[in-house]
Amino acid sequence: MLVPLITGAAAGLLAGGGAWPLAPFSIAVLALFWLRTPVESWIGAAPVKARTPGEFALVRKAAIALAATAAAASAWLFWGGRNLALLWIGAAAGAAFLAQSAVKQAGRDNREAAQMIGAAGLTAVAPAAYYVVTGSLSGAAWPLWIANLLFATNQIQFVQLRIRAARAMKPREKFSAGRGFLVAQVFLLLLLTFACAGGFFPWLAAIAFAPILFRGFAWFVSGPEPLAIHALGIRELVYAGLFGALLIAGLAVA
Repeated sequence: MLVPLITGAAAGLLAGGGAWPLAPFSIAVLALFWLRTPVESWIGAAPVKARTPGEFALVRKAAIALAATAAAASAWLFWGGRNLALLWIGAAAGAAFLAQSAVKQAGRDNREAAQMIGAAGLTAVAPAAYYVVTGSLSGAAWPLWIANLLFATNQIQFVQLRIRAARAMKPREKFSAGRGFLVAQVFLLLLLTFACAGGFFPWLAAIAFAPILFRGFAWFVSGPEPLAIHALGIRELVYAGLFGALLIAGLAVA
């Protein structure tokens, strides 16, 4: 969530917007994001559930504190009828999270689809941050959302592929296990090319996708690599930071 938040805010500042509205917006977004875990634990919807009276009291206090923080920041953000378009973005993100919960409950086989739906809700922070900084949803707002969503989707697909293909060591085994991901990689490359050629997205900003595209294609021809979840998570975190930095730099130069 921090990558779309930062890239959306940076794009808005580059477009001449003001930084002050980012304070209540960031507080509200982070509080609502953190609120989800204790609430799910409280109601028993999370893998790690509150079970003892002490655990219930802990998650209840955390949920109430975060809800109060989010409410205060939201009141600050919307004071005087400002930033009302955020309500539509918030409603869309909320609908995405409801859809994600429904897909999760349909079965474990839907985990990847559920993660992508959740990513659609989280990456909506990008146009929202751009809006609070500039006061407008035109310009780079929606391309930023699409770019962040495409990046998040690629990461989800790659991590799930690495888990499914943990025992695939030879290129033939990798191609067999990752045909769908390979098609998605090619589609992403073509989509970026057409978007840039059509003037919908800056060529320099599209360079932000180069590291993950290279990572994805290179995996199919790389040597044997045992699955190490912790190391994989750190590498993907580095890719996320690199994507955000390159995207902001590309937008600044374009």
